Amino acid sequence: MHELSIVYSIVQTVTAALASDPAGIDSQRVSCVRLQVGALSGVTIDALLFSYDLATDGTALAGSRLEIEQLPVTIYCATCAEIREIEGVQRFRCPVCDTPSGDIRQGRELEIVSVELETNLFAASREPAMEDHPR
Repeated sequence: MHELSIVYSIVQTVTAALASDPAGIDSQRVSCVRLQVGALSGVTIDALLFSYDLATDGTALAGSRLEIEQLPVTIYCATCAEIREIEGVQRFRCPVCDTPSGDIRQGRELEIVSVELETNLFAASREPAMEDHPR
């Protein structure tokens, strides 16, 4: 199940991005991570979803949602001069003219598309309290 290691990599990538933010990781909590996963990526969506809670436990992503957009395979058909979505991954032929094509335009993706954050306003805009100021 290589999906668990993929999810751990996603957690590391998002955590590193938060740490590089000037506001810092303490002021932000991840509420949602959105991925695009192509049909040819070799990744099982259910296994990603299953692994997510385990991999995010104890991190800034704990309690967040994982949303996955599944992308179909598209090829370029030279005969039609069009990009076409194929019906399945077993047949790389244009669904209109039946010309074979190996020119894959979409379907191999495994990408973080966006990360939705909740900002802890108290931590993000923390100013010294009155008792912190000398009189």
